[in-house]
Amino acid sequence: MIRIQVFRRAQLVAEATSKGASCFLGKDAGSLIVLQGWRIGRRQLEFALGEEGLFVRDCGGMAPLKVNGKEINQYGPLASNDTIELADYRIMAHALEEVRSHPAPAPMAVLPHAAAPARQPQPPQPQQPPQPEPSANPLERPEGIAMRGQLHRMLIAAMDLRRVNVARMADAELRSTVQKLIEELIDTDSAFESMREQRAALCDVVLNEVVGLGPLESLLADDEVSEVMVNRHNDVFVERAGRLERSNISFSNDAAVISAIERIVSPLGRRIDESSPMVDARLKDGSRVNAIIPPLAIRGPSITIRKFARNKLVGEDLIRFGAISAEMIAFLQVAVKLRANIVVSGGTGSGKTTLLNVLSNFIPDDERIVTVEDAAELQLNQPNLVSLEARPANIEGRGAVTIRDLVKNCLRMRPDRIIVGECRGGEALDMLQAMNTGHDGSLTTAHANSPRDCLSRLEVMTLMSGLEIPMQAIREQVASAVDLIVQQTRFSCGSRKVTYISEVTGIEGNLIQLQDIFQFEQDGFDADGKVCGRLVPTGHIPDFYQDLMRRGMPVDVSIFRRDSVPMKRVHTA
Repeated sequence: MIRIQVFRRAQLVAEATSKGASCFLGKDAGSLIVLQGWRIGRRQLEFALGEEGLFVRDCGGMAPLKVNGKEINQYGPLASNDTIELADYRIMAHALEEVRSHPAPAPMAVLPHAAAPARQPQPPQPQQPPQPEPSANPLERPEGIAMRGQLHRMLIAAMDLRRVNVARMADAELRSTVQKLIEELIDTDSAFESMREQRAALCDVVLNEVVGLGPLESLLADDEVSEVMVNRHNDVFVERAGRLERSNISFSNDAAVISAIERIVSPLGRRIDESSPMVDARLKDGSRVNAIIPPLAIRGPSITIRKFARNKLVGEDLIRFGAISAEMIAFLQVAVKLRANIVVSGGTGSGKTTLLNVLSNFIPDDERIVTVEDAAELQLNQPNLVSLEARPANIEGRGAVTIRDLVKNCLRMRPDRIIVGECRGGEALDMLQAMNTGHDGSLTTAHANSPRDCLSRLEVMTLMSGLEIPMQAIREQVASAVDLIVQQTRFSCGSRKVTYISEVTGIEGNLIQLQDIFQFEQDGFDADGKVCGRLVPTGHIPDFYQDLMRRGMPVDVSIFRRDSVPMKRVHTA
């Protein structure tokens, strides 16, 4: 049995005795004593009674665990006068007797809030997600993670002791210096004797945590991984072939996750801290990064990375994947060259930016392009190109430059084409005005589930500009500015397809008229559960094609005839 006493500001606030050889302390309702505070993990402290005595282990949380004033991950055996500190709690623990069985723990004791009664009824706790299977990699097991954290702390102390000036070092020199220090610590400290067989792997993991992105380095190097999601330091998911799966990699603790975030955002002049706990950024290869930390992220710091393909995709790649047909690509190529204003519509992760990149390749090299983005993602190859990126406010809350500010500014930069990475708010009005005032052939994206929804979204975003514009005037602006809406859809099986290419044909009364040119006709699923169907024309010839025909210009209208296009069944690669 284990006797636990918890003090706050020298006052005893909770006391409990376990009935088994182990117990937990944390925010979880199943803890022997429930601790309050946003920096406390759900089950942060584990006490375990073994043959050698009582041991304490830090299982993860924002608050560091200290024993006798020193930060530790695991400590034992505990003496009767050892003091354990966690946030503003002081904890005393000692074994009452040796326990060989493991009965259920005693009823929990709940620490009261300052203005709450001594005991509060606990609401039902949500079901915990399934835990990952034990990893075959010793470095990903609890003892390996503890060893990584210990080596990390010793490395920082050694660098501080030797006054290593990392600010003036190039990346290669910094990695070389840190690697030598890590190898020296592993070879000379007996604490790492059990991990000597994994010396190279342990060195690489800690080196990446100190000067790189930690365990994420291996995922970013894996071409099969398209998205990385860090829910907390030991809970990482990835997307492969459109499907989500749990990864067996993990960070040593929450501090390592925050360090990785800071290494991403610092070179971009952005910051993340308690006063600014959310940030959008990008990696060197252009991959999009979103990070959020406590107190907004309750379970711990979280990172979401949407990777960019190493090889830039072109239209032929989308055809090979079954995302689009050759006839659709041929039509869109003509539409871009003839300066049609195009909005790519779709949900999150449906492939809007990828398709926008493909469409931008069709813009002639002799035209001047200005791109406007929240975080730079577009990869254009044209020689006359200016890329603009929005900027968040500084620590004083000043200096923010929004997408709308940049769209207004780019009108003074003599652009032939304006490409806005995504319209989310009032910049939609400025984009529509640019399309209506001599900047034909402009491209943008918007979040919507269908072409009709996209028109409604454009109307709502225009109203977000803050100007009191009649709805009829907004709809006339949209109908006049937008020529084509390309709908991108991500299906439940993970496949992504262009499901509609629709033309905005005008406005009748107070309703904007849409006419589908191509569409995806789903006819079931294959043996692997993938969506299959046909990408077919509807038979409608767009107005600008008919105008070209009237002017005697040669155009291929056979791609619009439903009976002349082979009805190929499309599978996802």
